[in-house]
Amino acid sequence: MPLEEWTRWPPREGLRREESMPRRIIAWATRAVVFTVMIWGTFSRGRFGFWTAAAVVAEIVAAAVLATALHRCSRDQRFWPTMAATAGLLVVGALAEWQHAVPLSDIIWLGLGVTVLVRLPRGPAVLAAAISFGTYAAVSWASWLSTVSTVGGLALLGCLLRLDAESRATAHRLLVQERAAHKAEAENAALAERARIAREIHDVLAHSLSAQLVHLEAARLMLDTGAEREQVRERVVAARRMAQDGLTETRQALSALRGEFTPVGEYLVELTGQEGAELIVRGTARPLAAEAGLAVRRTAQEALTNVRKHAPGSRVTVRLGYLEGRVELEVRNTRPPRGAGSGELAASGSGYGLLGMRERAELLGGELLAGPEDGGWRVLLRVPA
Repeated sequence: MPLEEWTRWPPREGLRREESMPRRIIAWATRAVVFTVMIWGTFSRGRFGFWTAAAVVAEIVAAAVLATALHRCSRDQRFWPTMAATAGLLVVGALAEWQHAVPLSDIIWLGLGVTVLVRLPRGPAVLAAAISFGTYAAVSWASWLSTVSTVGGLALLGCLLRLDAESRATAHRLLVQERAAHKAEAENAALAERARIAREIHDVLAHSLSAQLVHLEAARLMLDTGAEREQVRERVVAARRMAQDGLTETRQALSALRGEFTPVGEYLVELTGQEGAELIVRGTARPLAAEAGLAVRRTAQEALTNVRKHAPGSRVTVRLGYLEGRVELEVRNTRPPRGAGSGELAASGSGYGLLGMRERAELLGGELLAGPEDGGWRVLLRVPA
């Protein structure tokens, strides 16, 4: 056995008095019975003179004080004060035996032997218990069977109480760890929910408000260049329509947070129709999990918004594939017509859409690939479904 096992104190958690009411009643009743037997056995025969009786009473008080000190010092794991209290109890037991207060000395030695086995480090506990039980056996020897039975039974009781204290300490530590784990899990769940709500707010605002900003910015540029009033009006009307769509998207986002929204296929038909994009569906359509469906919807929204901002006039193709164990969404646009782009329009928006799409895909165990291809741009989303 390693040296650490012999010098390590019992866990404090096992020595705390967090007992149930029935257990407390039994403990105090046992102490009262032992104290009554000790007092009755010591003074019942009436053979003590006044001064001897006073000395025995003083020894009882001293034993009580030292026992209290032993419990408190061992609870605080102060080695030398604990050993001093142990030595003091051995001395008080010897004095009681010398004055023929046999019940008092026996209870001190036997009680001390059990206590040190429970509360001291294993090495000092074995040494102190051996001295205490050995002194009792040497002084109070009646017969081999009775002495060995008493000492052996109480030594076993001390070992069992120590094991019980260690098991209670282990249970207490596990309970603390479990509570900490539940608290961390609740905090992580709250953070995840906050992140989800933040993503939904960003996606709705990025899609609707940035689209409005594109049309309003275009209207401003037309006004600066002296464009026809009807052309400017078309841009303002388009911005108004985007605002209405934003309200619709907000309602859909709230429904999505509750797990209620239209199927992905129907939504993409409506979205591509509004944006003038081509939709191609591969595989057999099937219901998708809420998070997977939401990822497809938001990615399609963000990708088409980016096309409108950065490559107006380009041809856009949206492909939705229902594959085994996953769903894929590809949004591809061709090279925009020469002179169609606008630096000011491309600069509008938050700039966090692509990052948000990638984070959403990774949280679901999928991936998102985006980059230039054949002069245009390609966004590919793969998520388990």
